[in-house]
Amino acid sequence: MKNKKSRDRPRRDWPDWFAWPDAEAAKARARSSEGLVRYGDYRLTKRQFAAAALTGGAAVFMAAYLFYRSAPAALLLAAIGIAAPRLYRKFLLERRKLRLTQQFKEALYAIASSLAAGRSVENAFLAAQEDLKLLYPGPGTEILAEFEILAARMGYGEPLEFALADLSKRAEIEDIAQFADVFATCKRSGGDMVDVIRRTSQMIGEKLEVQQEISVMIAQKRFESRIMMAVPFVFLAFLSLAAPEYMKPLYSGAGYVLLTGALLALGLCYALMSKIMNIRL
Repeated sequence: MKNKKSRDRPRRDWPDWFAWPDAEAAKARARSSEGLVRYGDYRLTKRQFAAAALTGGAAVFMAAYLFYRSAPAALLLAAIGIAAPRLYRKFLLERRKLRLTQQFKEALYAIASSLAAGRSVENAFLAAQEDLKLLYPGPGTEILAEFEILAARMGYGEPLEFALADLSKRAEIEDIAQFADVFATCKRSGGDMVDVIRRTSQMIGEKLEVQQEISVMIAQKRFESRIMMAVPFVFLAFLSLAAPEYMKPLYSGAGYVLLTGALLALGLCYALMSKIMNIRL
């Protein structure tokens, strides 16, 4: 039985790796989390998947055609574009997590203000919901939806620390998980809740400010790296149009080997630059 399960697992993982919009998998995840949002999992719609795959395939096709001047070879390499939805899903996932972290920081500020005014912890969370509606009047705001869930669970008699623990589990964000752990400990031991929430919100705010400063510092370098990656393709296109006879030896025999090596080197450089500039605290 175990061998059978181990053989079946890769077949389930491959569609997920390519960010395939599997409706059955999405339903299974929704059932496992009682229909609530899991912020560590982002399911692309069929339209998003198709748009990302076509865009990635077209970009790879144009780059490969510039290098090889062969439509069949470019079409074959364009299949690499199927990995584009995975990258797009990762981008959307990180953006949603960052947005939730920023909103959670504002929520902690509102809770700390309510606690300082003398409200109980539960009432402070309920009052923060009204404050957040003023900050985020638009529909679909993640933190508003989560605070509505917290309020509903407290209304059903569930302890607040259990509801926060579930939020931290679904969010998969380190700052929220740490706050939930500290909050539960303070509830059990009777710690200074106002000071804990104030310090946590300050820590998250400082962390976000540092991340923003880092992003500003490397923004120019990231732009320069993209220009550097585009220059070889522009130069190759210019030479192919201006001096086709000069480029002709590259499109036969050992020239293809040289072009393949150059293309692989460019891909390696792009991967290294992306890794170097992906700074996380």
